[in-house]
Amino acid sequence: MKSTTKKLTLALLGTACTLFMATTAMAEEAKPKADLTTGFYSQYVWRGFAYSRDSLIIQPSMTISHKGAAINLWGNLDTDQYTVDPEDSETSNFNETDLTLSYSGSAGKIGYSGGYILYSVEGLKDTQEVYATVSVDTILAPNLTVYKEITGLQGWYAKAAVSHTLELTKEIKLALGASIGYLDDEADYSELHDGVLSASLAIPVAEYLTVSPQLYYSFPLSSKAKDFLKNANSGTIDKAKADFVYGGLAVNLAF
Repeated sequence: MKSTTKKLTLALLGTACTLFMATTAMAEEAKPKADLTTGFYSQYVWRGFAYSRDSLIIQPSMTISHKGAAINLWGNLDTDQYTVDPEDSETSNFNETDLTLSYSGSAGKIGYSGGYILYSVEGLKDTQEVYATVSVDTILAPNLTVYKEITGLQGWYAKAAVSHTLELTKEIKLALGASIGYLDDEADYSELHDGVLSASLAIPVAEYLTVSPQLYYSFPLSSKAKDFLKNANSGTIDKAKADFVYGGLAVNLAF
């Protein structure tokens, strides 16, 4: 807990210094953009794996970008972290900090991005991934992202996604999305893994401030994936579940 908090503090200070120096050195150029988001969710589910049970999840995120390059710092706070030990007095834990470095651009209707992710999870050895994304600016905005783990099992995860945005009013927009994931852990599992359906509203409340109610449905894509996820989730949240409905509210400040 203390080591993760220390990493988060140092990373925040480093990011703030980076923003200050970039703004000072590039006064005559376009200024860097900053995006601060805090999400409040009913559950933490990632690639079909559940990492929380019956608690409020708070996920702060900060992104600073300039000319295609970006740095993101993301965290996960479980306000009532589940533990198999009933005598464990710890009920709140900032248990994950992720750092992402990325670059994105486009060539005509083809968009591309790539980057590096450091996952720092409390009580586990840090893991790292590199990834690449290709997207097409056309109907349903299809995109494909491939992640390669470069530590641990050094497995692969690929996600194909589509999305569509509806303008409900001049200012309020509804975003609908769907994705499928393929997981190869380079051990004994290689399968069409998880699907996610999503819906979110973007509601501007001030010049730079937007609130976004969100809803997700995560589910396995095969019987083998279902058994795999049930087994994994049984070990983390003591529930043999493979599908989850969860959601919440994100507050975004962008300038």
